[in-house]
Amino acid sequence: MTVTEILQFVDNLVFTKTDKHLDDLQKKIIEELFQGRTYKQIANMYDYDEGYIGDESRNLFKILSEILGEDINKSNFCWTLERGTNCSKIVSFSFGNNNINCYSNYEKSNYQENNNTEKSNSSYHDLTLAPKIIRFYGRNTELEYLSNWILNQNTHLISVLGLSGIGKTTLVKRFVDINIQQFEVVIWRSLKFPKSLNLLIDDLLNVCQQEAKETIDDKLNQIFNILRNKKCLIILDDLENIFINRQFAGQYKAEYQNYQTFLQMITEIEHQSCLILISQEKCQEMISLDNELYPIHSLELSGLNHPATEILKNQGLKNEETWLELINLYESHPKYLQYISILIKDVFQGEVSEFIKENSLILTEDFKSLFDSIWIRLSDIEKGILLTISQNDQSISRDEIKQCLSLSSIDIINGLQSLTRRFLLTKLENDEKQFFNISSVFRQYLKVYHCSSS
Repeated sequence: MTVTEILQFVDNLVFTKTDKHLDDLQKKIIEELFQGRTYKQIANMYDYDEGYIGDESRNLFKILSEILGEDINKSNFCWTLERGTNCSKIVSFSFGNNNINCYSNYEKSNYQENNNTEKSNSSYHDLTLAPKIIRFYGRNTELEYLSNWILNQNTHLISVLGLSGIGKTTLVKRFVDINIQQFEVVIWRSLKFPKSLNLLIDDLLNVCQQEAKETIDDKLNQIFNILRNKKCLIILDDLENIFINRQFAGQYKAEYQNYQTFLQMITEIEHQSCLILISQEKCQEMISLDNELYPIHSLELSGLNHPATEILKNQGLKNEETWLELINLYESHPKYLQYISILIKDVFQGEVSEFIKENSLILTEDFKSLFDSIWIRLSDIEKGILLTISQNDQSISRDEIKQCLSLSSIDIINGLQSLTRRFLLTKLENDEKQFFNISSVFRQYLKVYHCSSS
């Protein structure tokens, strides 16, 4: 049973009793209770007083008790609701003297009490290609950004960006799980194996139960009518796959050039919906358009902060006093920490202290596969710049890079800009110059697998 289904179920119950949906804090309390958190832990996570969290929880338990006809408290809250949500589509089941209808993720979650509340519009939710999120670490600030941009500011186009494995997809899916009831249409599509814009729009129209017309212009009119008339959330994951390999970042393949036009239309045409792009590279629209004039935002993800310890805890690692050193060594990157945790369990019996004694930044084959997928996307100019930087232990300037490479100034400038748009460079500035560096983990990959053969 997913947290999303629990949230939908509880929201429906509360709405029938109070005519109000769950607020953000109530949602957070429910989610964390199902993660086994105490009131104190929830209060610390969201910067509330423990007593206040307890009061809010008990108020929620009271409402549910009145609706379900049985006493609900903190100790039986989770299993009582899990028992109640064992349904798909619409299933009627009984709690006490109350008959409750439960709706699945693919139906709009609204109750009709005594047939007096009329559902104004049909809803279409297709998350069949979205990942299932079992655990979510931190990123509460990033979730608040998304909520504000989408729900309050009516932002039309959002890019969630960052290195592979940094948590982009997980963050967006978490937002969808929490807020799915805010939208009449939610569609998640992956471009891992990209399709033409024409076929994508056919797909979107099909989900909304509209027959696609003949020409692309007519299809665009159809889809924008939906975006205007319904509150829609469309997610396109793995966007980097419509960009050209071995060229600078964000350049569209010829067969996907009309995606650029479509994304520009998303920003320019008036509607009430949002398109989220998840990518390892910035697309041109997020660079060239002025977000003061157009409703767009970019959210760039870096490593996790304090909650990174939860990854190691859930992996069952030992020697908690050494975890911070391991987290810093692997840059608080969730995927890196997952990979190295598996190695520590397999070879070091879960003893982080024994691994730390190796005094080396070790990369497994999982790291190599991850970085190889990045490396093959780079242009020769970008590869040359990265190899030059990797051979220096300190950050280096553009002039120093130029001295090491037989490249023109414009090639180096474009290469540095492209690497920045791929989130492979960090920049440091002083009063006179700008310096460039790369992460220690990626540096190690370059030294082990590429510098020796360059």
